[in-house]
Amino acid sequence: MGYARFESIIDMGLSVEAMEIPGQDIVSLPIASLIPGETPRLGGQDAEHVARLAELDEPLPPILVDRRTMRVIDGMHRLLAACLKGHRTIEAALFDGTPEEAFLRAVEANVTHGLPLSQEDRRAAAARIVAAHPQMSDRAIARASGLGAKAVAAIRRSSANGGAQLAVRIGRDGKVRPLNSAEGRRRAAELIAENPQASLREVARRAGISPATVSDVRRRLLSGELPVAERRPDAGTQDLGDPDTGGIDGADEAAPAADRQRAARKVRLVQPDPVALIEKLLRDPSLRHKEEGRHLLRLLQQNALGDQAWFKLAAVVPSHCRDLVVDLARQCAETWMEFARELDERSCTAEHRTAG
Repeated sequence: MGYARFESIIDMGLSVEAMEIPGQDIVSLPIASLIPGETPRLGGQDAEHVARLAELDEPLPPILVDRRTMRVIDGMHRLLAACLKGHRTIEAALFDGTPEEAFLRAVEANVTHGLPLSQEDRRAAAARIVAAHPQMSDRAIARASGLGAKAVAAIRRSSANGGAQLAVRIGRDGKVRPLNSAEGRRRAAELIAENPQASLREVARRAGISPATVSDVRRRLLSGELPVAERRPDAGTQDLGDPDTGGIDGADEAAPAADRQRAARKVRLVQPDPVALIEKLLRDPSLRHKEEGRHLLRLLQQNALGDQAWFKLAAVVPSHCRDLVVDLARQCAETWMEFARELDERSCTAEHRTAG
């Protein structure tokens, strides 16, 4: 199916009627006034998906249209379905921004709803986003494109072509963070020494690093360690994090052998059987006697599965749902990581107050 039906609609006299929807700029646009925009789908639109949408009786969500050019940013399948049904107008949300921002929005929209993008589509989209938005962190681009942060990092390395790399990146939270946080960590250590009562966010703002990195610096100082891990003479370049991971912000830092051994011991100590941990938490009245605590316990129980249980769950996911489940699993994992970082920050703050 081509655009013949789409292009044959020539009634340009239809008015644009704004719809009053709080928080959204939604309008009813003449279909004939719209232009197909760039799509992250390398193979273009799927005619079968268009036909399925056309068979639905309920109204479809508004499409997204560039206000300035009237190009469709997201929703070509819905637009073609409306054409197939003989509609002359379609509801649309209007977008204001550059073509690069419009493409980024299109990728984000296609990752979160509608017909899933293929792995090839996502990788191509990520490569284009890296080129157009080099200041975005790997994790921010990963979330936008539906890939993993490591995959985005590999794409960035292959597309760099030896060009100059930015010293900072913008994370998923919109904050600017340095790729190499060594100097920021040293500055944070000085600020903490000057004012031990300063908040993590205040120190982070003045040192130019993330609050979670300040938390790590504070933890290291309390344990008598240096704010920056010593680098081994034979250590090569090692990417230890992303600007919004909350850990070492992309610095070329490697711990000495003794530090690595201590870290390995800590990892082994903090990874007991999750079921045993849940049983211990279930006996804690401070959680059981609060609604929020009971809700947290239920969430933890649902996630505290052994390796075999997760393997069985992975085996039942059909191939046509795999990409969607991967997206949801990654989002859930990132949410839990952010939750863990928040708890870690609070723990470090409490430890500091106790030590002071």
